[in-house]
Amino acid sequence: MTPILSNGYAVNFEGHAYAALKTYLSDTAHSKTFVLVDQHTEAYCLPVFIDRMGAVINPEIIRIQAGEEYKNLDTCTEVWEALTKLGADRKSLLINLGGGVITDLGGLVAATFKRGIAFINIPTTLLSMVDASVGGKTGVDLGVLKNQIGLFANPEMVLIDPQYLETLPEKELRSGLAEIIKYGLSYDVTLWDEVNSFKELSISNIKKLIHRSIEIKNEVVTTDPREAGLRKVLNYGHTLGHAIESYFLASSDKEKLTHGAAIAVGMITEAYLSHKVLGFPMDQVAFIKEKLLAIYPKIAITSVDYQEILALLVHDKKNVDGQVNFVLLSAYATFTLDCKVETSLLSAALDYYIA
Repeated sequence: MTPILSNGYAVNFEGHAYAALKTYLSDTAHSKTFVLVDQHTEAYCLPVFIDRMGAVINPEIIRIQAGEEYKNLDTCTEVWEALTKLGADRKSLLINLGGGVITDLGGLVAATFKRGIAFINIPTTLLSMVDASVGGKTGVDLGVLKNQIGLFANPEMVLIDPQYLETLPEKELRSGLAEIIKYGLSYDVTLWDEVNSFKELSISNIKKLIHRSIEIKNEVVTTDPREAGLRKVLNYGHTLGHAIESYFLASSDKEKLTHGAAIAVGMITEAYLSHKVLGFPMDQVAFIKEKLLAIYPKIAITSVDYQEILALLVHDKKNVDGQVNFVLLSAYATFTLDCKVETSLLSAALDYYIA
């Protein structure tokens, strides 16, 4: 596949990716190389990476606990301390091998350690390939509030190898598929049509959509690197979706959601809001709901949960002066940014989802 050029770095694919990394390592004098993993990517992905790289690389391994609940400053401190103990300096390289938690957190760690060391991202989940692979966002959560602490920092390069998807449980494939569907609904309807043509959810089907999904995100973020305008389109489904994800993460009596499962709820509810605010056709809202519920089983939300979910919207990073902003659709791939929505409509959208 053709490399995708982003702001000062390239996203390289499959065999070409490892060749590009080998060339980079031979041409760049790094004092030490570190690979950041969690216990899952250490077991299933690190052996693949080491095998592909061969004798070219002999890194120190730094491991953290897997899971969104460890995406915080405490874990950053653990990694900073590990880098210090292992003798990292400003000429060191950190390779982040894992899903979005690893690439987001690892990017923040690298960008701040000794005021910045080089890093490379190798996303190993579908979600991190199509979402976190480009855009230069790094960050960690503050309590259950997602990505509240972070900065923009670009990697040296990104490697995309779909072989890592073979290590994923199906629910993680579904989680990443939600971001592809988001691109389809808000930006390029051909992706939505492709997903609807699937006879089954398989890696071979999904692989065909990865390059175009990254291409779309790259088109957006290179146009608007700091989310002043167009980049906000990437938030479709994420305003209510993130609030729901945070609410379930904080709840002691609810099962934690995958990111994609929460964003699916966000896309259904925000499609309903799109109908109410911008006249998005109701038959298409119903079609979106039908198709997404076939992929993401309905989650256990009741009206008792609404108040706390809606309270979490106040902390959304996209808000300005306390006003919650939504990306809404007037048609497939036709969007309006910074839409204001009455609280009563938010409850009605959640009612529509649970009905």
